[in-house]
Parts: sequence; C-alpha cells; structure tokens
Amino acid sequence: MTTGDALLARQARARDAMAAAGVDVLLLSVGADLPYFTGYEAMPLERLTMLVLDRDGAATLVVPELEAPRVPDLGACTLRPWSETSDPVALVAELVGPGRALAIGDQTWSRFTLALQDAIPGASWRTAQAVIGPLRAVKDAAEVDALRAAAHAVDAVAAEMRGRPFGGRTEADVSRELVDRMLAHGHDRPNFAIVGSGPNGASPHHDAGSRVIGDGDVVVCDFGGTMAGYCSDITRMFVVGEPAAEVADTYAALAAAQELAVLAATVGTTCEDVDAVARRALAADGLADAFIHRIGHGIGLDAHEDPYLVAGNATPLAPGHAFSIEPGVYFPGRFGMRLEDIVVADPSGPDRLNTAARDLAVVA
Repeated sequence: MTTGDALLARQARARDAMAAAGVDVLLLSVGADLPYFTGYEAMPLERLTMLVLDRDGAATLVVPELEAPRVPDLGACTLRPWSETSDPVALVAELVGPGRALAIGDQTWSRFTLALQDAIPGASWRTAQAVIGPLRAVKDAAEVDALRAAAHAVDAVAAEMRGRPFGGRTEADVSRELVDRMLAHGHDRPNFAIVGSGPNGASPHHDAGSRVIGDGDVVVCDFGGTMAGYCSDITRMFVVGEPAAEVADTYAALAAAQELAVLAATVGTTCEDVDAVARRALAADGLADAFIHRIGHGIGLDAHEDPYLVAGNATPLAPGHAFSIEPGVYFPGRFGMRLEDIVVADPSGPDRLNTAARDLAVVA
C-alpha cells in the first residue's frame, strides 16, 4: 500500500502543477486519479465520491457515508461523509466556492459534472488530464517495483501456457484458464484475457468466443490484470503444431521489430520515434499495411494511461515512464500476431519488465 507520506508528496507535486497551469482546484471522482492521491479506490456508484484538492488549501474527500469505512486512514485527506438525504453536489460547491479555475477528472460521470457546473457560479472548467497525466506517467521506484511484480506474475502464466493444450478447446476456455492462472499468481482481479485464434487473431481486441482452436491455428493471447493496485499486460503467441513457413517468417519479422523498438525506448527519445522504429522495420519486410495501431501505451494504476507511443506524440521519454511495446500485424480472414512487453525508461537504458520467452510457442 502507498504510504501517507507518499500520497502527501503526490498532492504537493499536483499543487505545483496546478499553480503552473493556473488551476485553483482539482475535482477527482472515480478512476485511478483518486487512489493515486488518497490511497482509496471508489466504487463506481451512482453516489458521488469526489476529492476536492485546493491549490492553497486542504484535500477533502467527499464520500457517501456508507462507503466511509472503506477509506484507509493514511492522513492524506479530510473525510466529509454525506448521508443518503444530503446533497453531495452542494457540499462540493461549498468547498470550492464561486469564481475559481477548476480541473475535473476525466472519468467523472457527466451527471455530476453538469450538476457541479450549475452549482458553482463563475467557474472556469477544464479536464484534469493536463495537470495529472504527466505526474502519474512518471513512476517512482515503488511503483516500478509493483509493475515488475505484476509483470513477473503474468510471465509465469505465459510460461505455464506453453505446456498446455490449445487444440480442440474453445477460445473462451483458454481465456478462462488465463484468468484463473492470473489469480493464482497473485493478481487481485483480471482486466482482460484476449484469445484470438486463426482468423479471429486479426481483430486486435477480439472477444474470446466459441470458436474451437484447430491444427495449424495461430493464437494471440493478450492478458493482464491488477495486482496490488498496478497493472500487468503481456501478449504471447502460440501455434498449434509446427508453423507454416509464412507464419514463422512473419513472426520472426515481428519479433525483430519489437526488439528494435524496445532498444530504442531510451530516455530522451520521443514517443513517436519509438513507434517509427518498429514501423520502419515492418515496412522493410513488406508488413507496413498490416501494422494498424500504435506501438504502445503507458501503464500503471490504469492499464492504459500516459504516455502513448504513437505518431504525432513528440513527448520525450523521461526516467520512470512505463509503457508497453507491442507491434502487431493483422491479416483479415487469416490470422494476426502481436508481441508485447512492459518497459520502463531508465537512465541506464530500457528496463524490460517482462522476462517470459518471446518465441512463437508450438503447442498441442
């Protein structure tokens, strides 16, 4: 668990960022921003939970009375429980006051955002992402340790799956096994377990279904969850029986492109340049049109967060940036492939957190 001192330090950095951005108050509701600053993960209820972080004042957590016992006592905020017959929007408006510059969490439900806009006169509004995104993107040592532990847990799952049968099973059955194994290896909850076999692998976010995996099928397994608050995300490739020459050659090109992109993810290199490295490598192998998504996304308390490694993002990688490197190639109606590891930008060079074997695993 994050300590109270660490939470207070994060709030202090947020206040500095607020001052630089001209923001008076942060309003943070459900989503990962709340536990990042308070240590408390709110349930996504119809009852309003909101941290009111004043640049020059207190951090106050407005929380439903029945949820207050779940808030850890870490000294990071003052609790303001509200009863079932109270008006939490009015309470937040009272804490904020009129005529202030406000930044509201990106995942706040629109019903609350609109009600707050009506209740707080003379305020200016913007999303909180510009203030909070760069702070959350840079992980401290404890966060990197948490990400590494989660990565090693899914590494173990990937290793175990190399000895498991795939042929004759449905995608949904393999997906359930991935979930069970993530939980067995210490994850608190699964976030996804994509299993795309044969032509279904050409859909990057395929929902595992009733298709029975057959001989010669290429199978994409992309899975991850949350462990001690931080996310894992890994993709490994399997093939039932010895792969056809085209499959083997395509995978070799994909793995080489991924390796080049990982090596390119050094401090100071821009996000778009890392993406471009893999894209050029795949283009040289005639696979440019098959690579249809960005090379990667940030990861932390959320499975997808800043920084996003994509063309047009000229943000340079900074020490502590954590992100996926996951080139993929997709051939509609035939098969798809992706290879994914989590990497942390470190002054000594890219720190690849996942250690599971990266070859195309031949399974029964």
